[in-house]
Amino acid sequence: MKKHLILLVVIFFKVAGLYAQMDNQNFPPPLTPPVVKAVQAKGEIRVDGKLEEADWQGAPLITDFFKIEPRQGGEYDYVTNVRLLYDHKHLYVGVFCADSLGKKGIRVQDLRRDFTWKENDNFGIQLDPQNLKQYCVSFQTTPYGNQRDLQNFNDNNTDNDWNALWSVRTHQTDSGYYAEFAIPFKSIRYELPATADSVTWGITFTRLARRDYEHTVFPAIPQSFSPYRMTYAASLKGLTVPEPSANVRVEPYFLYQYEDRETNDETISGGDAKIGGDVKWAINPRSVLDLTFNTDFAQADVDRAVNNLERFNIFFPERRQFFLENSGIWAGAGDPSIKPFFSRTIGLQGNFNAEPARIDGGVRYTMRDDNRSVAGLYIHQAQTDNSPAASFGVARYLQNYGRENNVGIMITHRLDENSSELGMRQSNNTTITVDGLIRPKNELTISYLLSGSRDNSSDTLGLAGKLFAGYSTNKFYLGWITNFVSEDYNPDMGFVFQKNVIKHNPGGYFIWRPKNIPWIRRFDPGAFINYYHDAGDPGNFQQANIYLFPIYLIFTNGSFLEYAIYPTWQNINFYFAPLGIPIAQDEYYYTSHQINYNSDRSRKLSVSGNISWGGFYNGKKLTANGGVRFAPVPHLAFTADYEFNKLNELGEMQQNLETHLTTLGARFALNPRVQLSAFYQYNSFDEQGRWNIRGSWEYRPLSFIYIVFNDTRIQGLEQPFREQQLIGKITFLKQF
Repeated sequence: MKKHLILLVVIFFKVAGLYAQMDNQNFPPPLTPPVVKAVQAKGEIRVDGKLEEADWQGAPLITDFFKIEPRQGGEYDYVTNVRLLYDHKHLYVGVFCADSLGKKGIRVQDLRRDFTWKENDNFGIQLDPQNLKQYCVSFQTTPYGNQRDLQNFNDNNTDNDWNALWSVRTHQTDSGYYAEFAIPFKSIRYELPATADSVTWGITFTRLARRDYEHTVFPAIPQSFSPYRMTYAASLKGLTVPEPSANVRVEPYFLYQYEDRETNDETISGGDAKIGGDVKWAINPRSVLDLTFNTDFAQADVDRAVNNLERFNIFFPERRQFFLENSGIWAGAGDPSIKPFFSRTIGLQGNFNAEPARIDGGVRYTMRDDNRSVAGLYIHQAQTDNSPAASFGVARYLQNYGRENNVGIMITHRLDENSSELGMRQSNNTTITVDGLIRPKNELTISYLLSGSRDNSSDTLGLAGKLFAGYSTNKFYLGWITNFVSEDYNPDMGFVFQKNVIKHNPGGYFIWRPKNIPWIRRFDPGAFINYYHDAGDPGNFQQANIYLFPIYLIFTNGSFLEYAIYPTWQNINFYFAPLGIPIAQDEYYYTSHQINYNSDRSRKLSVSGNISWGGFYNGKKLTANGGVRFAPVPHLAFTADYEFNKLNELGEMQQNLETHLTTLGARFALNPRVQLSAFYQYNSFDEQGRWNIRGSWEYRPLSFIYIVFNDTRIQGLEQPFREQQLIGKITFLKQF
């Protein structure tokens, strides 16, 4: 079996090597970046999305965009005009996005903040105020004025949950739409130059005309990269910026929560009021200090249920705003397999216990300049009926070198305190991690990570690590990932997908863009290999599969079709019981097939689904997923999703099992600032039903009123469980 895998890898990379000799249409960053200028406004700019002030007509026009989708280069159909103004408080960006169909051609799915980029018409600005070339902030909008803001690191890791204080208004016409941005200088961190005329920021623009999926950028950036690749950025000049202010943001909250919980043993009900908040202080353009006290996350999205049929741990992403912001700075931030620091271990009773624990307070410090990044985090968690009080600390240092390279170190330390009431003694756990990124050329990215753990209950050192190399061009992608986790690696503040494992994942795909078939945007056939063996005994094989996708079609309208086949080898030498069905310890070989499809997600009605069938250990498995979304107008959207699993003659007892997982959702929006969302989910496996209803009103920028209702009922346990919560919360943000 190993010989077949090795032969496949050799053949694939040999063919890809020949293909790499072809012209891949990549081009290097310009030696002299293009220059765009901002003009000082003489009068008051009213942000209404109409650009009617005389100052706008006097600002230089930027219109020479570059097309990267659906084909790189050449003429494009959707013209974009951009002008830049400023005054003593704001940078203003005025945009007209031409569209021959005007209002009728607009594609926007809903009015939520942080919308899905590829499903909507949108325009965005990327800024690199410190000219780091490795970092940017982005401000984006749709024709309806939705806001999306994010941070990006090295065009490699994106923090979509970063929120800044800014405003945008839009105006739709019969020939396109206007967008008018007002970005306060207080919300941008920059250095004050020696002379006023030496202000130079990196800047790029991006527009997606979703109806024809025409993606254009300014200045020119190869199709292989995103608009966040700031080595290609233009130079923004002409600004006279104010001296960076103290930039203090204070965000207190008041909350009232009523809870009613019932099990066979007891019923608990009652209400509780809570006051807390956050403070953000931009000490200088490079350094930010965040404080939090009596921290609350009542408005955060709840996790969806998952039926796990695999041998690996399920990764549930962080959803709490305080921990999401600047999360990209931590080692392993973009890897869901090995994370030496995973903030979801904070605020829980024990490690990953579903019950929350109160967070008394904490502090986070981040500093970033063109040479280095420094970060630190400390959180104190209160004692509960099931877990002692705990302190969580993280320290991070990252050194930049060369054009786009860095190397860093991170230390985490968790201290669980003595608790005589719980009969628990003090314990602690520490990890030390070294990681880095190397980009010897634009197409090639190499990243690495090595982490060690140790706690006071054992003198054994545990190790984990990752090595990744990816080569990306307009014509193909090649990559190799190796992850390893030793049996003794124990990051009490982190997450690993499995212990005692080494995983190798080579593979890639070709990218063919047929010139004579306009309805196909990309055809990406390829293969990836996943090979696992023990870390302690490398000769002990665990499992392997080949993900072979001869059909992988991305259509010009955004729809998608894939057919994949998975030859799979398994060696079960431990107790394993997916969904409670014990699998006999033995070696298995089986093949499964999968078809994936989704229609154009920008339309009012879209559907998606996949079906997989074939062998599963000694039995058979059929899994079907289907989804539909109906959004007749951006103010209203309904979703329905269904998952069906059927297991036949599986395991030691050749058991049969069916599971049904149904999810219904709805979103109502008066405008981008007043919204109501709801979802209901039922899982037949454990007879769990769950409601989540959330209303929000952004009554002023980044100040909210929330009403949240949660209802969870589980009947498929030895002790049935019911819990209801009604939460009212108000936050107020003031920036000084």
